[in-house]
Amino acid sequence: MTIIRLDASFTRWDELLTLILTAFASMNGKIDPPSSALNLTARALAAKAEAEIGHVAIDDGRLIGCIFLRPEADCLYVGKLAVLPAAQGQGLGRRLLAIAEDTASALGLAALRLETRIELTDNHAVFAAWGFSKTADKAHPGFARTTFIEMRKVLAPAIRAV
Repeated sequence: MTIIRLDASFTRWDELLTLILTAFASMNGKIDPPSSALNLTARALAAKAEAEIGHVAIDDGRLIGCIFLRPEADCLYVGKLAVLPAAQGQGLGRRLLAIAEDTASALGLAALRLETRIELTDNHAVFAAWGFSKTADKAHPGFARTTFIEMRKVLAPAIRAV
């Protein structure tokens, strides 16, 4: 398996869209409002890759995982972390988050930030096991109740040799 950074040479946008929709399919009917992934198109993903830092995992020629990263003032936002169901539980999510940590460090950012739906308590537990802590309850526009939580992982400062 290899993980590559998305660049202008990447053309497999339809396959990437299918990967994300397949990975997020278990949320359909479980979360409210529905996932923003349902509004994605191949063209929107290409634009997202231009505006953000994207990586895909490829195994035997198939896309099996992805992550999108967006630098913010004090952290690196982790979005659209997706792993095909058949590839889950094998450490790929951790490998993709390690890339996020390396990217944050290279950019001088001291934390990772992500958002996960309130209903997805299994995801909360996985992210907590990976070092993330809940930092806020939030709501989508038009909702009076919490619809998602924010989680952060503070990264260890880089040790520099003198």
